[in-house]
Amino acid sequence: MSACAPTRNDRSSRMWRPPRASGFKRPHSPPPGGRRFRITGADLSASITVFLIAVPMSLGLAVAMDAPLAAGLVSAVIGGVVVGLLGGTPLQVSGPSAGLTVVTAELIQLYGWRTTCAITVGAGLLQILLGSLRTARSALAVSPAIVHGTLAGIGVAIALAQLHIVLGGSPQSSALGNVLALPARFGQFSPAAPAIGVLTIALLVLWPRLPGRVGAGLGRLPAALVAVALATAVAAVAAPGIARVELPSWRSHALPELPHGSVSGLATAVFTVMLVASLESLLAAVAVDKLTADRTAALPKKEATPAPLVERSDLDRELRAQGVANTLAGLLGGLAVSGGAVRSSANVRAGARSRAATVLHGVWVLLAALLLVSALERIPLAALAALVMVVGIQMVNFAHIRNVHRHREFPVYAATIIGVLLVGVLKGVAIGIVVAVALALHRLARTRITVSEQDGRYLVTARGQLTFLAVPRLSRVLARMPQGADATVELDGSFMDHAAYEAIQDWCGTQTALGGHIEITGRSGGRIAEPASAAHSCCRPWTPWRNHHCHDRIGSGAASFTATPVSLTHGPADSPSITVATSADRPGVHQLLSGLSSFQRTTAPLVREELARLAAEGQRPSQLFLTCADSRLVTSMITASGPGDLFTVRNVGNLVPPPDAEGASGTDDSVAAAIEYAVDVLEAESITVCGHSGCGAMQALLGGTPKTPRTPLWRWLRHGLPSLERMRSRHHSWARISGRLPTDAVEQLCLTNVVQQLEHLRSHDFVARRVAAGTLQLHGMYFHVGEAQAYLLTEGASSGTGPDEVFVRVAPSAAHPEPDHLLEPGVRSLSPSGTEPCTESGDTGGLDRAGRAGPGDLRPAGDATVDA
Repeated sequence: MSACAPTRNDRSSRMWRPPRASGFKRPHSPPPGGRRFRITGADLSASITVFLIAVPMSLGLAVAMDAPLAAGLVSAVIGGVVVGLLGGTPLQVSGPSAGLTVVTAELIQLYGWRTTCAITVGAGLLQILLGSLRTARSALAVSPAIVHGTLAGIGVAIALAQLHIVLGGSPQSSALGNVLALPARFGQFSPAAPAIGVLTIALLVLWPRLPGRVGAGLGRLPAALVAVALATAVAAVAAPGIARVELPSWRSHALPELPHGSVSGLATAVFTVMLVASLESLLAAVAVDKLTADRTAALPKKEATPAPLVERSDLDRELRAQGVANTLAGLLGGLAVSGGAVRSSANVRAGARSRAATVLHGVWVLLAALLLVSALERIPLAALAALVMVVGIQMVNFAHIRNVHRHREFPVYAATIIGVLLVGVLKGVAIGIVVAVALALHRLARTRITVSEQDGRYLVTARGQLTFLAVPRLSRVLARMPQGADATVELDGSFMDHAAYEAIQDWCGTQTALGGHIEITGRSGGRIAEPASAAHSCCRPWTPWRNHHCHDRIGSGAASFTATPVSLTHGPADSPSITVATSADRPGVHQLLSGLSSFQRTTAPLVREELARLAAEGQRPSQLFLTCADSRLVTSMITASGPGDLFTVRNVGNLVPPPDAEGASGTDDSVAAAIEYAVDVLEAESITVCGHSGCGAMQALLGGTPKTPRTPLWRWLRHGLPSLERMRSRHHSWARISGRLPTDAVEQLCLTNVVQQLEHLRSHDFVARRVAAGTLQLHGMYFHVGEAQAYLLTEGASSGTGPDEVFVRVAPSAAHPEPDHLLEPGVRSLSPSGTEPCTESGDTGGLDRAGRAGPGDLRPAGDATVDA
């Protein structure tokens, strides 16, 4: 059995199912019990919470669109029941679309209400078609700056329109018209409606922030319900003549008619409604997935284990369900339907476990629409307008603005908002796309080319992408160079097209012919080598470890080896020599000799001086790196380390036997001996336990350990049983990666194993003594092979004192960043003691230094690799 099996072709990791008695559930697996519709107490409670939010919001959105108020209730019922039963996101709550407020208001003014209903039917049918073609995932390929800019522009337009109703008037037909009409509105409003609106807004803002235990208890009531209810009560006493909700009789409810108008205009309207409703629903579905994962990860183990977990969203199914709902909503005279972030987040936070909560909320809305008409008609319009105005303001998310600004896409975001406000949603999206494309082309064409001279040698630096757009500027700069000069060309970019390549190649050829010496380097001066001959053009000298993938052609220099076995013999004077016997059927030895020859030819001349220094000084590595024996885990590559940097211990499953581990014939001391040597003799400053994805040892443990292990492998794997018990225990929180749950049980055990082996490591006296003295740091690390991504254990989990076990993504850094910059934004490193998270810029320990180290940078020596 290999130490670590590949994950792509290993069906056991994908098809693994835990035994029923284990109590373990796969992350995002469907709830047990099949597809039977079951109602739990948590679903019932959450449905009531969402119902209390949905009723005032549905009425408010209908007011904002100048649509019949009953249409909002119809959409809430259909969104809850139909999408709840058919949708691909069980916890998402659908209803009247806030994102379509401006669009629907314009359509009602242009075509009338009944034709708008027919447009909604057409949009729904188009959604069903696109969902059947499985295009939902591609809709998320639109730049986030455009999507968030569209929603923000719609939110601003909603807030401006509802401000007029709060002031006691009526909104204009456009956002610009609402802005221009505000001065006149301020000069003629009566105080009753603004007072009710201000009261509603104050309650919406302050109610969730009430202090103390009383505030925590009252805060469980939805702020929207409290605000509308109290505003209604105050208006009944203080302003009995204020404008209120008027629900028409269901007998006079308007149904759709055949659309009338230009075909192009109607087609544009259908496409706009489909686009906005689909984007809003799909983005809300992705957000619900994240909220659900965060909620599950935050639950204590005793709560998280018995609770049924919700499957991840099926976006195509969700899009088809939204299309069915919109088709029915249009046919029954309702507003366009989409998934709502406000209702959905309330559903998740209220503890909903299944789609039963979504369906029940729709049932409660239906009962309210039939039985509570008189109570609903007491609600002031100003209170509903204030509620919708706050929803519109919340659509301008400052976290999105910061992210867009950080990624230098704020021009796209701002252009989309302005376009939506001035010319409408669809044209605003088109403007955002045009600006995004122009910005991408500008960045592609923006290349800085500089020339400097030192000691008669020129340095030409090209920063940015070298495309045909930069060739004229590049040619002008290179033409000014003296003929036959020595120069270094540093290419600091990630792309070079054929035109730029030929320009540089022709110039290099000319300069070389005139006696110059030209060297091409990459970022930070790393030399770019070219293949030695055309016969081996498939090989990559700058990444020689990949050369075994290309099929060598015999007859070209040192690379034309035949497969040969090697034996060690002694000559006349007992001098060792190597005898090479040719064999055509030993590809493994051929690969070994080819690699050795490549090292002697290309790498040895570069490292010989450094290795000679390290041989004279002796090894002094600052780090012990304990990882798995898996062949895909190349420690020097993933830590960017060189000779003398790491004292490496590798074994099957990166296991650390505790001090009292008894083997078949005494204590298992091979790993402990290496750790003691690194800690006491070499005086290493840090120890890193590194696990990885798709570990075959962890898969073997999940498959079941024999009661009487008779082979050396199974006797060794018994040291991983505590990790398996920790994963299944209810007394330990689940390890997770950057806020998400592991993808399957194998990954869960790989993460848990790192945390457990750190505890084993700490149980050794010589390790505990150094940790207590503050001279030794312990780190946990996880390497995802398929992603080529390292994750670092943080938030105090490695010490066993913190509540979470979180592996945080190690982000690409600048040339010489502070240690915290190596982690993803918003995450701090471990404190020097390794037990508390730092809140200021601290030191992440030896691992982060190794991530930037070269040969001799960390002052160790030797090739100390211990295989257990």
